[in-house]
This record gives sequence, structure tokens and C-alpha cells, in this order.
Amino acid sequence: MPPQRVAPLPRQQSLLLPAIINPFVQQTKLTKAEIAKCVLLGIFLVPIRAVLLSLVLMVTWPVALVITFMHPLKGAVEPMTGWRRFMCRTVMAALGRAYYFCMGFRVVVKGDQVSSIEAPILAVAPHSTFFDGIVCIVAGLPSTVSRVENLATPIFGRFVRCLQPVLVSRQDPDSRKNTIREIDSRAKSGGRWPQVLIFPEGTCTNRSCLITFKQGAFIPGVPVQPVLMRYPNKLDTVTWTWQGFSSRTLLLLTLSQLYTTVEIEFLPPQIPTEEEKKSPALFASTVRDIMAKALGVSVTDHTYEDCRLMISAGELTLPMEAGLVEFTKISRKLNLKWDNVKKELEGFAAMASSCKGGRITIGEFASFLKLPVSPALEELFALFDRNGDGTIDFREYVIGVTILCRPANTDDVLRMAFQLFDTDEDERITREEFTALLRSALGVSDLNMTKLFKEIDADCSGFITFAEFQSFATTHPEYAKLFTTYLELQRYQALQEASPDDQEAADPGDKQDDSTSDKKDD
Repeated sequence: MPPQRVAPLPRQQSLLLPAIINPFVQQTKLTKAEIAKCVLLGIFLVPIRAVLLSLVLMVTWPVALVITFMHPLKGAVEPMTGWRRFMCRTVMAALGRAYYFCMGFRVVVKGDQVSSIEAPILAVAPHSTFFDGIVCIVAGLPSTVSRVENLATPIFGRFVRCLQPVLVSRQDPDSRKNTIREIDSRAKSGGRWPQVLIFPEGTCTNRSCLITFKQGAFIPGVPVQPVLMRYPNKLDTVTWTWQGFSSRTLLLLTLSQLYTTVEIEFLPPQIPTEEEKKSPALFASTVRDIMAKALGVSVTDHTYEDCRLMISAGELTLPMEAGLVEFTKISRKLNLKWDNVKKELEGFAAMASSCKGGRITIGEFASFLKLPVSPALEELFALFDRNGDGTIDFREYVIGVTILCRPANTDDVLRMAFQLFDTDEDERITREEFTALLRSALGVSDLNMTKLFKEIDADCSGFITFAEFQSFATTHPEYAKLFTTYLELQRYQALQEASPDDQEAADPGDKQDDSTSDKKDD
């Protein structure tokens, strides 16, 4: 039996898998009976509702045009007052309710909405569909955060103007800073501006959990009123996520229902403590926990960046969910930026290209490294495999490479490894030296290392210099950790084979330092 080192330290709980693995998937499966019901009802309801919606839009657009006529959206923007504000809060709100009523929505409101003086910001979650705009109607048309491009949308762009949104521009490099400044200004206007309504999750989920709240709504340090959204319907026809029904399909399914219930609940305003005023992230976390408890769901550290990774995974022919890593947590604990994680995803895709499901087995791990399965490789694989299921997913790969492999990729370790290969000390490694050591280290007599040797020998000179050795190790950090793991196993085996007297005479410091990898707080 190959030697196994004793009692590695337990995994850090904060890096274990979240309660909800993928909050960005719509898993509604329609039965044949449900499809037949939707078709039969849709034949009658969809045309009628389409006509009614068109009539409401025909009335709403000229009203919105009158309200926003000669009222600037950029520059020194002032809040609407007088008849403009009255028409927004009464006429436009009534037309908005009529619009959603024509689509078949039945609205149930719980709790009381407070004034903009008591809570200048409304934080709405979970955000799960384009139908969530109904909360703006119920809340009396507060200001929102919207992309500049939305103003140019035919018909609906004029409706967005009535909300006097805080505008975000992708072309403006200072857009984020300007948006935060504008939200802060409106939140501290003493009631001059309407409340600012924000979906702090920043993207749509399937309502199974609350993902990371972005800090924009919490930076001003003013009271925030949490607003919950629920869709307690037997058939879910509203959830619009990154994996699932298209927007057109959801719209048709929703219009084909007799009615669709939406519950909007206003929770008591949350007043930040002095500590939370100084830390928007802490305030956001507190509000999220309160909302999650009221909803009866868990919280995770997923964010919009996970969605971007999902798209990248799909482009790399991996399952989209392979890109989910809980980016907020991973980036904070491992000090990684999105570009770093994206680069690791590309490396993982190269390893997992031949496997289905985006999970790597030890055979595929060995094949990618161009090495046979050996005790050292098995232990390295076990260090990556955090949940012990015999496979490595992308999340485990990112953690393993960052915590285990890159710290082992030091100049001292690389120089030691190079010297072990370079048996004649001529500052270069021949193919014979390279193969001989690996055969000894991996315990395989018929090992063919031609492919791996050629990959390291960048200039095809027939030998490996230290520069080539170092360059290869930098782009393939798994080999450095494999090398240190092999040395640790050899050392442990030597200690096991030594007599009791020899072990007692050994340096106590050596006995305490069984494994550098086990000392890592991962």
C-alpha cells in the first residue's frame, strides 16, 4: 500500500460548497397536460390581452410624452414637481397597474411603504424576472438605476424617462463613480427626490437564495427599506435566468395563464449602525440576511461575475454551470480578480475538454499532466478534490491551484527540482536524466516521457535549461506541487521505515513539519 500521510487539517468551512449550487437556472418542466392547458387558454387569452395591452400603451405613451416634455435628463437635473410629479404618481401609476392587470397579474401587497424621508432607498430582492418592474408601479414610480441605452428604446424609453432614473453608461469610464455620487445625492436630499429603487443582486436568479448584494444602495449610509418579491404560483412562468426559457417563451406562457400572482412585501426600514455606515459591505450583508430570513431561503456568494464565467464556460465547450465558483467569496479569500479566474477557467477547459459534465477524474488529471497515476499524483488529486467525490470541478481547481500549487512554485523549489534532474551538474537536463528521475519517482519502469520533455524543451535543443524549466513551471503550477508532494511522501516513507530509536533521535522540528500543504489554511 502506498504511504499515506497522517491527519491533514480540516477544510476551511468558508470555502465549502454553497447550499445552492446554481441559482441561475430555470428548472421548470412542463408536463403534456400543462402544455395542452397553456395552448387551449392561450388561443383565447393571448389575442385578447395583446389588444388590451396595445390600448393601454396607446394611452400611456402620450401621457408620458406630456410629463417629460422639455424636462432634461442630463446635466443639472432637478426632481419633478407640481403637475408633473402629480401625473407620475397618479395617472402613470394607474396606467401601469392597468398594464399589468391586462397581462393577468394579481398583486398582493403586504406591509407599509414608508416615505422617502424615513427610507430614501428601496432594496428589492430577489430579482428573478423582467416582470419585476411591477414593484415600481406599486411603490409609486420611484427613481431607478437604468442604462442610458434604455432611453432610446421605442415607446418604453419614454416611460423610463418618467422615473427620472440614475443613468449608467458603459462608454463612460467614470460611470460607476458618477452613479454612486448621484444615488448618494438623491438619498440625502431630505425628501426632495422620490425614493431610489434598486435591485441589489444586480442580475436575475431563480429565487432559491439571495446572492451577493452590490454595495451601491448601501454606500450613502441612509436607512433602507427592504422589499420582498414572491411569485407563489403552481406553475412558474416568470423566472428569467441565464439557463432556461427565453423571454418570448416566458411572456407567452404568462399571458396563457388565467392569472399570475405576485406578492410584494415591505419590511420595516433598516437603519445602519455607525459601523455599517463606515462599511457598506457589512450593511448590505445585514440587510440581505434579514430579507433571506423573511423569505426562508439561504444566502450565497454568487454574483454577476459568476454569470460572466458561465458564459465563458459555454464558449469553452464546458457546461455553463461549470463556471460557477461563488466569485465574491473566491475573489475575496484568494485575492483573485475576474481576469485571473477567467484564465484559470481556460486552463481547466484544456484539462476537461475530453470529459462530460465539466468534472475531471484522476485518469483525465494524469492524462493532462502526461504522467501515469502514482501515489504522489493520487495525493495531489486528493488535495484538489475537496468534497472527496473522486472528481475535480472548476471551483475546486481554482482553489487548488491558488492555495496549493502557486505557493509551491517558488524559485527555491524550482531550483531544487532542477538540480535533482541535473545529475551531472552541467546546468541542463538531458532526456535521459529527465526520464530516469521520473521513472524512479513514479515507480514506473516503462515510462515514456517524450511528449512532456518536448513540451518543456521550448527551443527543441535536446536538453532543458533552467529558464525553460522555470517558464514551464510558471504556466503549469500543478507540477511544482506534484514535485513537493513526492518529496513529502518520500520523507514520510523514510520515517515510517526508520527504527523507533532513529525516530526518537530525529530533530523534533522535522517531526512537526509533515507537510507544507497541510499547513495551508485552505
